[in-house]
Amino acid sequence: MSRMAADGFFGWTVVWAAFTLAICGWGLGFYGPPIFLHVIHETRGWPLGLIAAAITAHYLAGAAAVANLPRLHARFGLKRVTRAGALALGLGIVGWSLAAAPWQLFIAAIVSGLGWATLGAAAVNALVAPWFVRGRPSALAMAYNGASVGGIIMSPLWVLSIQALGFPLAAIVIAAVIITILWVLAGHVFAHSPASLGQQPDGDAADAVPAAPSARAAAPLPAEALWRDRRFRTLAGATALGLFAQTGLLAHLFSLIVPALGEVTAGIAMACATLAAVTGRSLLAAVMPREADRRLIAAASYAVQVVGCGAFLLSHGSEPWLIWTGVALFGLGIGNVVYLPPLIAQTEFASPDVPRVVALTVALGQALYAFAPAAFGLLREALPAGTGPGDAPAVHALAAAVFIAAIVTLLVGRRPHQ
Repeated sequence: MSRMAADGFFGWTVVWAAFTLAICGWGLGFYGPPIFLHVIHETRGWPLGLIAAAITAHYLAGAAAVANLPRLHARFGLKRVTRAGALALGLGIVGWSLAAAPWQLFIAAIVSGLGWATLGAAAVNALVAPWFVRGRPSALAMAYNGASVGGIIMSPLWVLSIQALGFPLAAIVIAAVIITILWVLAGHVFAHSPASLGQQPDGDAADAVPAAPSARAAAPLPAEALWRDRRFRTLAGATALGLFAQTGLLAHLFSLIVPALGEVTAGIAMACATLAAVTGRSLLAAVMPREADRRLIAAASYAVQVVGCGAFLLSHGSEPWLIWTGVALFGLGIGNVVYLPPLIAQTEFASPDVPRVVALTVALGQALYAFAPAAFGLLREALPAGTGPGDAPAVHALAAAVFIAAIVTLLVGRRPHQ
């Protein structure tokens, strides 16, 4: 047995490494584009709809890659796929900053999107799941909290660094640091598996009987049967709807709250939204019973975000206390949109099907939410603003309506005995 295995259970090292990966991946690939939208619009004068369409291309390219992520991991290994993804995302983000024409921006967006797919929600699940079964809710919550911390750190960091260095130099410096971090983690942590270290999931002894909160009675589903399964369709549909509403609103939220709060304070508000996400996800991990109906929990999380959208709507883009209320309530559910679907899959599908269900759910969600920034941008430009430049009632109303549709979809997919 290796020295690392002898020192203790290596799974928690993987969790913290996945936490760091999530900071880097989301910090560049998810929380970066909303800042880029505002910067590019202000410095180059390109239409909001055009820049939002580039964000759509970023997410859509990632959707194609994430659907094949299990196969990429199986063929090339976690280490190589993670390193390639870090390079692609970093180079793509630098391309955003250097684009002198819209076609260059779209090429950069496709490259960054391919890299983001290997560092997103499905990747974190793929890294953590082999090490935990019984303890997966807590382990995934800790790892996914890195996504929220990425927003807390990176949203204001992007704003401040762009102001201090300019967009191109800020992108080069930040991308170089993140590529270096992920390159090292991939070689020293993600290259290992429980089998390679002679360990068992959850740190159990080799002869321990596994205790998993999984759907033991569920039969494995071949590809065609999975697509016909109501549980899968409703889980994937609700996740896609939730991600569509969340991504569309997040892509425009910074620029909508800037008129009332100013650029620096708006960046802090975006960070506070992700701090609220850490709080919401951590509380769920701490209090959620093992046998809880995780669909109901996900529906309740979406309901809180609906109330947050209502606060934004009532603020008319000019009442700071209502904007901050909306940030807090909307933020509480941000992390749960990606945290809860893998846990729902764990309880509703046979263990061999869970990685495929998670990857396909993320891919379908990303394929839909890829269009969210552009759709929200077109709606924002097509309909007149309300009482001020930050007042976009149609944007907040659309987000709330889609969240409600996600709630209904989740409830439709519940098992009869629930």
